[in-house]
Amino acid sequence: MAGKDELADSLNDLFTSVSTMIRSELQGTNNHLELLEKMNRRVAEEYNGFGDVASGLRVFVEQLKNKSSSFDEYVQQISEIERQVTDFEAVISMLDKYSSLLESKVQSLYQNPPTS
Repeated sequence: MAGKDELADSLNDLFTSVSTMIRSELQGTNNHLELLEKMNRRVAEEYNGFGDVASGLRVFVEQLKNKSSSFDEYVQQISEIERQVTDFEAVISMLDKYSSLLESKVQSLYQNPPTS
């Protein structure tokens, strides 16, 4: 009977050791799952914050777009003024050439008066 008791004790120790090992493995897996759950919650909080930032940026872009469209009228006016200035510069250039021509003619007349 001593052999049976020793065998029973060895089997009991084996089952206890295996049970302890399995419990430890399960506890480790459980700890990993809890850590993963905490990390997922943290990432979800970060993404919620990003959603708020994205919404704020969308509103800001809409405001900039509205302001930009109000400047379109001024940009058109500036373009029209620029076109008018270009036309005006062309007229001034022609007048300058004409007055230079007149000046040359007048100087020529003073230097060579007509003889009658």
